[in-house]
Amino acid sequence: MKLLVTGCAGFIGAATSAALLEQGHTLIGIDNLNDYYDVNLKKARLDQLRQYDSFQFYADDLADKSALDKIFQQHRPHKVINLAAQAGVRYSLENPQAYVNSNLVGFVNLLEACRHYEVAHLLFASSSSVYGDTHTLPLTTTQSTDEPLSLYAATKKSNELLAHSYSHLYGLAVTGLRYFTVYGPWGRPDMAPFIFTQRILNNLAIDIFNGGQHRRDFTFIDDAVNATVQLLSGEHFNLYPNTIPYKIYNIAYGQSIELDYFIGLIEKTLGKTALKNIQDKQAGDVTNTWADISELQRDIAYQPQVTLDKGIPKFVDWFKAFYPGKNS
Repeated sequence: MKLLVTGCAGFIGAATSAALLEQGHTLIGIDNLNDYYDVNLKKARLDQLRQYDSFQFYADDLADKSALDKIFQQHRPHKVINLAAQAGVRYSLENPQAYVNSNLVGFVNLLEACRHYEVAHLLFASSSSVYGDTHTLPLTTTQSTDEPLSLYAATKKSNELLAHSYSHLYGLAVTGLRYFTVYGPWGRPDMAPFIFTQRILNNLAIDIFNGGQHRRDFTFIDDAVNATVQLLSGEHFNLYPNTIPYKIYNIAYGQSIELDYFIGLIEKTLGKTALKNIQDKQAGDVTNTWADISELQRDIAYQPQVTLDKGIPKFVDWFKAFYPGKNS
């Protein structure tokens, strides 16, 4: 099958692309390779994908409608997975225009391309951040998401609304994926596992926001990819015959972990104690995340395999191998 993956040089995008290539699919990858974080990491992920003859890469931006249309016209992908986005809750406070261009303008361009070139199924990355700071836990896909705390979260909520309208108006089959704190080898440098590991190794203090009162539902990259690839078939739509072909799922482990426990696992794996700089809660941060994954379990028999206790050592081993110069 000919597939198109946007954000293919990103963390989840590269891992998903690799899994699909291993299955024998022909894959068209798009990524603008922006410098939000280390471009060399993105290029290293791409190098892994370029080992497959069935992979073709375009260094284009979804906000460039003309370039996107040319790719669709040339390749006419059967299905699309949109994992491109300007990521990061805190960065959205500094550079809001980047989120508008990528997450809104780019997403509408992609929806239009999927509509006009008769794509059979579009999967797109949403985020756990759409839930805001609700105290109703675990988080279910049926509860309100009308109070996002950051521009990033607002753009992801907007993606869900826009996709729903295209599904309703044009019959476009769309599946939204609310990813919860995905981590693991090849992970993003702006996320806590990377930041904490690097700083602890180099005897630098780690910032602990909200007095350490955060909890997160951590999802190992392999589990996130497995759920994404399984949903690509679109068979879950057969379970909802009287509705439009639109579905949202939580992609998570389904367990809320205290920040102290998470830090303790990194300390144990590294054999070093963290220096801690206690900080107030940052604007845009939510206090707790914990996903209800019962729909995913029911519809595709999803069962996450990698606990945090197993996942953190896997990440640390990769970090030490990939960034040997950053270890002290």
